[in-house]
Parts: sequence; C-alpha cells; structure tokens
Amino acid sequence: MSAIQSRKDNRVLILGVYLLDAPNHAASLSENLTRSEDWGVDLCWAALGSGNVPEEMELVTALKVKSGIPKFRLLNDLLESVDLGLYRYIVVTDDDIELSDGFLDRYLRLQDKYEFSLAQPARTHDSYVDHWFVAQLLGVEARLTRFVEIGPLFSVQRDAFSRLLPFDEGAPMGWGLDFVWPIVLKKEGRRLGIVDATPVEHALRKPVAFYDYDETNNKMRQFLAGREHLVPHDAFVALETYPLETESDEWRENLIGGPKRDEYK
Repeated sequence: MSAIQSRKDNRVLILGVYLLDAPNHAASLSENLTRSEDWGVDLCWAALGSGNVPEEMELVTALKVKSGIPKFRLLNDLLESVDLGLYRYIVVTDDDIELSDGFLDRYLRLQDKYEFSLAQPARTHDSYVDHWFVAQLLGVEARLTRFVEIGPLFSVQRDAFSRLLPFDEGAPMGWGLDFVWPIVLKKEGRRLGIVDATPVEHALRKPVAFYDYDETNNKMRQFLAGREHLVPHDAFVALETYPLETESDEWRENLIGGPKRDEYK
C-alpha cells in the first residue's frame, strides 16, 4: 500500500470541458483517470457544442451548453455544485490530450513529493507547445518554477483552493491567469512546478482552432493591466531542478521513447 493509499484523505476531482462538435479524447481520458489505484476519482465534465452527449460520457457530464460560454466560466459553473472540502486535489483537463497508463498516480505522487500547491505535467516534444518552457526535459523528474500554464492540464492542491478558486473570470479563457498565479502563491510561500516525468501529449487539435485569438489576446492584456503579474522573461525560470528517480528501468525507457540504438545498450 502506498503512502497516499494509506491516508483517508485521498479524493481528487477532475474538471474538464469537451467539445461535442470536434474530435476529442474525453472518454478515453475519463477511463484512464478512473483507473487510479491511489485516489478516489470523481469526474465532472462540461460539454460544449450542438451535438449529443456520447453515451459513455452521460454519467460524468454535469453541464451541456451550445456555445458562447468561455472555458473558465464553465469551470466555475462546475465548481458551484462542488464541496471542495471533500478533495485534496482538483485537476483541470482539456479534452484533446493523451496520457500514459498510470498517469494520475505517478503525477500526483510527484506533486505531493515536491509539495507543489499548483502543478502541471510537461508536454511531449511532439505536442503543440505555446511556451517551450513547459516542454519535457529528459532526465528531469520535476522543476520548481515560477510558471504553470493554464492548460492542457494543471492541478491545484487543497492549500491553494482559497487563493485560486473560483477562477478569476476577468480571464474568461484563462489567458493571463498563469502570469498572476505565481504572484498570488508567492505571497503565501506556496510552491509551483512542472512534472517532467509524466508528460502529456497535446496533438489532437491545433490551439485556438475554436475561438478567436485576437479577441482572447486583447482580453488577456486588459486582465493583466489591472493585476500584479509576471512577464515571460521572469516567469519562465526553473528555480530548482530535480533529477529523475524512476521506479523501474521500464519507466525510464518509456520516457525516452523511440527505437533503442545499439551503441546505447
């Protein structure tokens, strides 16, 4: 039995928004995350679009809207009916990522190990990447940083619920929150970081394919103008880097990926 399994306080809430009118991985993500051995997992999705909710998603879809409601407003709508006191972690996910088997247990185990109040997994090198700072570093288990991106997946530990939740709807699509969060958490001595040992693949859809870039970018500028925040030069910094400590040689090989060259054997 793991250290986490031995605690009674082992519930995690997964919040997400999936698109009904576009390809998505919501069903396979749900199936992957609920296979956790360490955590009691509750799923709470919002469906966005004009299509029908798939049969396999009916029980975990709490909200369905046609259009016009931005992502972080939908997440707040989902949070309204949640008793946050039940959960040790809130994980927010998009619908267009792929996870390795056993992702949730490994990922939260490392977030717990490094005492990150706010964390994200790194992105694989074949993913769409907005900020290359979040791309996976091989040989690194995790990094203490000044930046955790608003997607495609991030997680909040209970000690930061009161500071980060509900989400500030001045950034309706979330853009800009990730430059404000480090300021908020630093004031309370909280840690945030990137977990490189459990990267996610974000390659199904191109970013900003279903909303307007210019409108969202302008709203981000307005949001940041009224709040203390970091700029990218100061945000994209690894304050500490922790070398990879794998559970097995097999896990290390899975992280490297690709054919193994004879000269490295």
